Amino acid sequence: MIIENKETRTFKIDSSIEMKPVRFRNRFGIELAGHLYLPEGYAAQKNAAIIVAGPFGAVKEQAAGLYAQQLASIGFVSLAFDPSFGGESGGEVRNTASPDIFTEDYSAAVDYVGLLNYVDRERIGVVGICGLSGMAITATGTDTRIKAVATLSMYDMSRDMSRGHMDYYTEKQRMEIKQYLSEQRWRDAESGTYALGNHEIGFDETGNLLTAAMEVPEELPEGADPAFAAFFQYYAKRARHPRAVNFVTSWTATMPVSFWNFPLMTNIKEVSPRPILLVAGENAHSRYYSEDAYDAAQEPKDMVIVPGADHVDLYDNFDKIPFDKLETFFKSNL
Repeated sequence: MIIENKETRTFKIDSSIEMKPVRFRNRFGIELAGHLYLPEGYAAQKNAAIIVAGPFGAVKEQAAGLYAQQLASIGFVSLAFDPSFGGESGGEVRNTASPDIFTEDYSAAVDYVGLLNYVDRERIGVVGICGLSGMAITATGTDTRIKAVATLSMYDMSRDMSRGHMDYYTEKQRMEIKQYLSEQRWRDAESGTYALGNHEIGFDETGNLLTAAMEVPEELPEGADPAFAAFFQYYAKRARHPRAVNFVTSWTATMPVSFWNFPLMTNIKEVSPRPILLVAGENAHSRYYSEDAYDAAQEPKDMVIVPGADHVDLYDNFDKIPFDKLETFFKSNL
């Protein structure tokens, strides 16, 4: 199904690449919105296809679309999509997330591209950026129609929400967070609404939970944490999008419950013998997620550490994103 779409992409558009807004449904009946990028001459042959999603809280008009457009420019039919509950995709409640449903969304995208008469069903790959990386790998572990998977700036969102950055939560802190999430469910049930909150729950200097919804400053505060600064410059400045969650609104406060209940990538060994490529910035605060996933995966696997790059550089910095590595990887394996 083709739909009309007002142009709101946040990256430089390549006029030589045709883009079609499309819609398709996952097996839960949620309608997903995507942008299908088509290489020159696509209709005359059976093409390999690549599906792209992420980062977590972003929309297809941001990094995913940039990647899909670039992959189309090197010959792949490419689909960037909005996961359920966000962007132009369906699903209620809005601004929530599910590791299970987001994983299913990848397979639903495989369903969609595999029915296109110009796509070779035996040559379908997926890309996960940032927080959708874990879902891309999890989907590949189960869905054998996916023949290769690559991730960029991986975040394991289940581990992040349930263990904290670098697994810093103590058992006492974990219990405090679970208690907060459980009590928040009572508050939501009583009010009949879903309060917004912080999906990455931290603690202040006195040990109190930091649960408030994000308040985005107009300008970057002096002395801001480097990771926050990089996210701010991307989401609030150069790639701001009104439908994104990040730096525009906040997630529902109880959203982390699903991620505590559903560990991602427990099936990573079952991706083999299909290949995995993990790409991370040398200076990325998230680098350890890719390194740990690499250690857990079986061959064939490869990891690329991009010199001088931070986490957000791999969203849209063409001087840092190793598209040549992605091209080699997918052309060798699809």
